Amino acid sequence: MNTLIRTAALTVATLGFAAATLAADLKVGLNVSMSGPNSSIGIPYAKGMQAALAFKPEINGRKVQLVVLDDASDPTTAGRNARKLVEEDKVDVLMGASGVPASLAMAQVGKEAKVPMIGLSPLLMDAADNAWVVTVAQPPQLMIDAVVDRMKRNGVKTVGYIGYSDAWGDLVFNALNKAAEPAGIKVLGNERYARGDASVTGQVLKLVAMRPDAVMTGGAGTPGALPFLALAERGFKGGVYGQHALINPDFIRVASASGNGALMPTGPVIVAEQLPADYPTKKVALDFRAAFQKVNNAPTTDAFSAYSFDAWLIFADAAARAATATKAEPGTPEFRAALRDAILTSKEVIGTHAVYNFKPGNLYGVDNRARVIVKLDNGQWKLVP
Repeated sequence: MNTLIRTAALTVATLGFAAATLAADLKVGLNVSMSGPNSSIGIPYAKGMQAALAFKPEINGRKVQLVVLDDASDPTTAGRNARKLVEEDKVDVLMGASGVPASLAMAQVGKEAKVPMIGLSPLLMDAADNAWVVTVAQPPQLMIDAVVDRMKRNGVKTVGYIGYSDAWGDLVFNALNKAAEPAGIKVLGNERYARGDASVTGQVLKLVAMRPDAVMTGGAGTPGALPFLALAERGFKGGVYGQHALINPDFIRVASASGNGALMPTGPVIVAEQLPADYPTKKVALDFRAAFQKVNNAPTTDAFSAYSFDAWLIFADAAARAATATKAEPGTPEFRAALRDAILTSKEVIGTHAVYNFKPGNLYGVDNRARVIVKLDNGQWKLVP
């Protein structure tokens, strides 16, 4: 259902934003999947943004208004929502979405309208083609490199692949291929499934027949659990590896015992309490957890809500600098351009997932400080040294 959910409905009925934010000077437009198959990602994004708004509701004395729309897990709706946020709501920055295809649709609108966008998901695009977008997500190659390194340590020589039949599945597969060959690991198969599929038995049967030492999965959110369930049903005894798009409670709930022992990369926020005291993101991560608990009356148990929080911190830092760089008012093309320039010159902005440094021509602003390896141990993520 492609119904646009207006801000007022979300704020009052769903997210409970304070009424004071309605008279804001700066505007942030968030598009995520509050319904549909990607909602297990989109709802945490929205809750994380709610925590961020409560944590930092003003920038240089200006209040910030958050406008939230639901794309119902449809990339076409995501693009339409982005256009509405720009043209009708006059937002200063776009944020979203709950998957690669929807994020690409939003980024195209941002480029055409000359409105900066801070993505929450990885992006399958050339930074040279769009100077108005960056993302807080870790690039797949950075994360998959860590997985392949762990495979090599574990003696894996062959690995099968199963992932989504979309841009995210492509990103993970390409990153795996690039990292595996130098590590002396052969990739077997390239099985795919749609996010809305109910079973992957056929694909898993093909992989198991190839007798790989391990299997790498390229899914996300709740449907990302399907390969784990199918491999367990077939009695697969090799290692099963995932990636950061699977770090959420719905994956744990659906995968259940079949996910036990799975190794995955993630941002350090997911194991904040287990990090060394001097880890650069630990304090901010713990601040985020406290803010999330206070606003949502529940602890955060996923990685996605923290991406929203980081995007807000980057926006806040850049908006403060943009305000001093131009006399233009928020909502104007001049302010949006100054905000874009400020985002692209962010230096050592400490977030929950990473320490961010952006520059023109680079979508990603993270380094090795943005990744750790975790293992699923009886429903809990444990830091792997």
